[in-house]
This record gives sequence, C-alpha cells and structure tokens, in this order.
Amino acid sequence: MLDNIVGLLLLVALLSGFGFPTEFAVSHMVPGTALGVLVGDLAFFYLAFRLASKTGRNDVTAMPLGLDTPSTYGIALFILGPSYLQGLQSGLEPLEAASRTWYIGIWCIVLSGLLKIGLAPLTRWVQKVVPRAGLLGSLAAIALVLISFFPLIEILGHPLPGMLAMVIVLSALVAKIPLPGRTPGTLGALLVAGAVYFLLCSMGASGYAFPAAESSEWFPTQWLQSWQFDWISAFPDALPYLPIAFPFAIATIVGGIDCTESAAAAGDDYDTRTVIGVEGVATLIAGLFGGVVQTTPYIGHPAYKAMGGRAAYTLATALLVGSAGLVGYFGWLNAWMPKPVVYPILVFIGLEITAQSFLATPRRHYAAVGLACLPALAFLAMSLPGRIFGDGAAFAAEFNIQTLQGEGLKRDLLTLSMLSNGFIVTSLLWAWCLAALIDRKLRVAAAVLVAAGVLTTFGIIHSPLSGNRLFLPIGPEAFGLDGWGNGIALDPANRRLVLEFVAGYFASAALIFAWSYYSPANVVDDSSINP
Repeated sequence: MLDNIVGLLLLVALLSGFGFPTEFAVSHMVPGTALGVLVGDLAFFYLAFRLASKTGRNDVTAMPLGLDTPSTYGIALFILGPSYLQGLQSGLEPLEAASRTWYIGIWCIVLSGLLKIGLAPLTRWVQKVVPRAGLLGSLAAIALVLISFFPLIEILGHPLPGMLAMVIVLSALVAKIPLPGRTPGTLGALLVAGAVYFLLCSMGASGYAFPAAESSEWFPTQWLQSWQFDWISAFPDALPYLPIAFPFAIATIVGGIDCTESAAAAGDDYDTRTVIGVEGVATLIAGLFGGVVQTTPYIGHPAYKAMGGRAAYTLATALLVGSAGLVGYFGWLNAWMPKPVVYPILVFIGLEITAQSFLATPRRHYAAVGLACLPALAFLAMSLPGRIFGDGAAFAAEFNIQTLQGEGLKRDLLTLSMLSNGFIVTSLLWAWCLAALIDRKLRVAAAVLVAAGVLTTFGIIHSPLSGNRLFLPIGPEAFGLDGWGNGIALDPANRRLVLEFVAGYFASAALIFAWSYYSPANVVDDSSINP
C-alpha cells in the first residue's frame, strides 16, 4: 500500500523539479491516477473471489496491482517535465503550459491502455517475438539508473534519517531480517526514521523544517475537466512522446505475464489474458479521468501468499490509494511524509526489478541485459548538465551546448544527448539485437538494426533536437508543423549527424545479414534460466 502512496509522492516531486505547479498536479493528475489503482485492485479483488469459488479453495491470494514505478519516472522525466518546459519556452503562462502537459499525459495513458487491451489476447505472441533480454533489459536500465539512483540524492541530502530508513528497508525487504513484532519494513522505516526526521525539525537542525501549513482541497473536482475532452486537440503535441510511452506499456504486459506465471507457480492459476485486460482497462480509466501514470500487476504475489495474504490486502490498497486521491488528503500526505524517509522504498523497488530482470532472463543473455543499461547511463550522465542548461540564469544568458567554446566537449555532450534521447527504445533494440546474435539468429538481429535505423531517421531514437522532438530528415527548414515555432525538418548540421547514425545501423545490418550465410545454425543451450 505504502509503495503506491510513494509513487504518487514521487510523481509530484519529479514534476516540481521542472517548476510544475504542485497544486495543479495534486488536483488534476493525482485523482485520476489513484482512480486507476482503485479500479484495478477492486477487479483483482473480485477475480480472487471468483477463482476461490471456482476451485472451492479458501487460500486464494489476489493479484497485487499498483502504479508502475518505471512509468512514473519515465512519464515525469521524459514526457511531462520536458513538455512543460517546452510550453513555457513557447510563451505560455505556467497554468497554460501545465494544462497542455496534462493533455499530453492523458493521451499517453489513454493510448497505453488501449494498446494493452489490444495486445491482451496476443500476450504469448509478444513474449515469443521479443526476447526477455530486450523488454526486461530496458526495464533493468530504468530500475538501476533511475529508480534506485536518483532517490539517493534526496536520501543522502538528509543522511541521518535517510540512511536509517534505507538500512531498515534493505534489511527487512532484501535481507529478509524480521523486525520486532513482525512490523513491515516500510512501516518500520517510516516510524523510526520519521521520528528522527521530525526530531531534527524540532531542534532546528540545518536543512530540516516542519512543512508549511497545507490547505488540502477536500473532494477536488478539477480532474473531472478531462471529460470536457479539451485534450483531444492536443494530439499533435502528444505524438512525439508516444514512442517513449509505448515501451513502458509493453514492458508492463511482459511483467504482467511474469506475475501471472509466478502466481500460478504459487498455486493461484489466473488467466493471463484477463490479468492484462484488467490492467489495460484500469490504465484506460485512469487516463480518461486525467491520470498520467499507468497501472501494472506487481510481482509480489508469492510473497503475499507466503505471509498468509488473501484478498483483503488488495481491497485495502484500493481504498487507501483511491481515497487519498479522490477524497483529497493526498495533499496532506505530500506535505507531511518526509521524502528521505520514504524514498528508500524506491531503492528497494529498483533493486528488485533489476534482480528479477536477470532472474527471468536466460543466463546466456545476461550481457544483453547489461548492454541495455548503457543508453540509460547516457541519460544519467546528461541529467546534471541538462539541469544546468535549463536553469533560468543559463537560459537567460543563452548558455547551452552550442555556445560552449571547447569543440571536444561540445561534441561529447551532443553525442551523449543523442544517445540518451529515446534511450528506452534504444535499450530494447540493442538488447534484442545482441540476444538474437547470441542465439545465432543473425537475420533477426539484422532486421532489428534496420528498425533502429528507420527509427533514427525520424528522431524516435537519437534525436539531436531539444525535447527529443521528432523530425523529417529532409525538407525546407521553415517547414514547421508543431505549432510552437520549431521546424519539423532537420537543419543541415543535425542532418549530417543523424544520417551518419542511420548509415551506421544500416551498414551493421548489411554486415550481419551477409555474415548469416557463413555462420553455423543455433548452437546455444536454452536449458537454463536461473544461474
């Protein structure tokens, strides 16, 4: 339950880092997002009772469902935040830019929900076509580099309560060391480290202060403005961000398949298509009601079953998260739950996703999972320079990559920027290609490289433009179709860089394809998944 609340806190905190109005996020985005969790968990609560009635058993455990943590990071950092800044740079007022950003988020979540619903009957086919190293490798990259690393900045910014909380969470949840009285690790961290945090606040310690009085709006209604459907007209603005949103949706489908399989191994045999369908419907409902983060089944079903959990914990999650967003007391939680105390939960989630990505991947594909992390490292390397260039003082002084004097530094930063833009798709394709090579499927690997070249041609990956914008490789420079004064055709300097990337992918594909005529057939051993 607490991890879902932390997910909502994280969403608001990440957006505030871009200057996004907190009140707008709490009143417009949070309620619909919480509603998706409410609907999904109530559906899984019902499915558990239906399975118990069908099998005549009284030990059926419900599937857990909640906010998808990788999507929370991805949507906030790569879609909502950049689109908000783009709106400000185009001359919009903060609330106008926030509304535009909200509309883009709605489009991404609505279409992600429809994608899940459409692919629900084809879940086995998706799992067969794309190797787990591709889908889970890109997920591991996000988990390790973003979910686990970035919270450390907040945790160690307040090291005394932060380190206490992290030690308690990792000891209880990773090392499985029980706390006195069988207290859950997250609750123990909140009680102990939270007490230390507020004690430091009462002592007036540097960097610690009680939150300002929060005027929560009970039963907010702003999120219902989504049913005025003003967001429909924002589709052209949302289009460049869909290639970022869809890989997250596909990854949750694979995660849902894995969760269903783990539940079956624990004795609860749910239908995979139904599980993915419920996930898709919950995501779609969240989007239609203004939510901006998708839902997903959690991988913890066997753990809940081992602890004696049945269906009540899913109902409790639905009621807590749903009421926090819809009733309106989330604003109070956002103010009074210390982030250094609760963020260690994100470190645990990131480590757990990373470990599961390797455990669910054949040993021979471990290198492919590792390769998937490299584009994410480029995003990590660009995060601080990106914040520096986006600072108001730097923006006013026109201080950016292009105005740097060192040509080598300028070239390196531009290369990092191109590698980091669209890195989720890049990670998936690179891992898929290497996994195919390991399996001696050279023509499949060549096809993946061709696909990467095509996606690069239009900026879905390796875009050199700010905001990871899509583009046409050729055309008049004044050809601007995005409505914000940005030409959609590449300028000559960026065109040369992009075309060299494309040529590199196509040349590599040709080499691999020719190599396939001289390479032996499959000689790999597919017998081992776990080490």
